Amino acid sequence: MDVAKSKNWGWYALFVLPLLLIFVTVVIVPFLIGIFYSFFDWDGIRANPMVFVGIENYLKLLDDARFIDSAWITIKFTILAVISVNIVGLTFALLVTSKLRTANLARTFVFMPYLIGGLLLGYIWQFVFTDVFAMVGEITGFDSIFFNWLMHPDYALYALVIVFTWQMAGYIMIIYIAGIQSIPGEVIEASKIDGANLWQRIRKIVFPLLMPSFTISLFLTLSFAFKIYDTNLSLTGGGPANATELFAMNIYNEIFGYANYGYGQAKAIIFFLIIAIISLTQVYMTKKREVQM
Repeated sequence: MDVAKSKNWGWYALFVLPLLLIFVTVVIVPFLIGIFYSFFDWDGIRANPMVFVGIENYLKLLDDARFIDSAWITIKFTILAVISVNIVGLTFALLVTSKLRTANLARTFVFMPYLIGGLLLGYIWQFVFTDVFAMVGEITGFDSIFFNWLMHPDYALYALVIVFTWQMAGYIMIIYIAGIQSIPGEVIEASKIDGANLWQRIRKIVFPLLMPSFTISLFLTLSFAFKIYDTNLSLTGGGPANATELFAMNIYNEIFGYANYGYGQAKAIIFFLIIAIISLTQVYMTKKREVQM
């Protein structure tokens, strides 16, 4: 028995240790180094001295108007994105799990945008918002709706939400499909026999039993929305007038644009803590509402 256990532990180590080593090397070590650098005033060039400033970089964040504006923009974007992605993803999941003849084809087309890289996706939609919208506005006369959203500070963020939703909805749809298909058919049939209509079945049966899927989907959309950078870069570049400069772009510009390496690392640490607190709170709250089958 001991020999069998030792062999099992050997196989576990063979598969787990390389991944653990990669995780420590790529994630843990750079994170600890980033914490170390956040206590220094440094421009990132090794030839230049690193001046220890303690928590001054963190205190400076309280007076950084651009960073605070970026934080509020990111929070607004995340709220809109999480709501829109999950509504669209769940709607598609309900449609393709119904008796739809083209369900498999619909799944493929809805999921395909997720396979496109964020940079390429941003450039594609940049063409849509600048050229296609202008052309549609001229043809239809609805130029108050169809114009270049990317040049308007009040609409550029909504354009970013639309692109993010278009990209993520198909991926979230797959999670909801798995959750819907795991609901026992007997429960649905019993509700039909009891006279429950479609909306009652969705509200009283499907939604409560989908809470594990809600937990995963909300966690993924929250983390992805907070960390978005590539689409932000290619679609708006943070403009116009920094109206769409989200957290990740603000940190990148601080480190590589303004050569404030230590201060940028302090921003990154605060960024990590915000994401961790919000994500863990969301998981805790949705886990409490999950229904045990």
